[in-house]
Amino acid sequence: MTVTTFDPVSSVSLTASAQKYFASKLTKQPGKLIRLSTKESGCTGFSYVLDIVDAASDEDTVLEFGSVTLAVDSQSTAMLKGTEIDLVREGVNEVVKFKNPNVVAECGCGESFSVS
Repeated sequence: MTVTTFDPVSSVSLTASAQKYFASKLTKQPGKLIRLSTKESGCTGFSYVLDIVDAASDEDTVLEFGSVTLAVDSQSTAMLKGTEIDLVREGVNEVVKFKNPNVVAECGCGESFSVS
């Protein structure tokens, strides 16, 4: 595991609303952290995966955002570089959104993406 100092150009970032949202989820599960990865999925290639886990894997990059610890999967780092995670309100729902500058295409339903 590597601990990284936040660099907004090369790292994943969380908006204030995303930090608050994840902090509330972690409060119910002390000692755990959020892990971000990707998996092959959908019609355009990949989807984002957010899990609450006990610990980061040895190869994960670990980022600290106040009370939220975010582990980023090492195999996903290149395609997630510069991604901002936000929590937005859409009507009566709150949705986690990914603003990823590496995305070149997304499927129509927004569930999968591809990178160059």
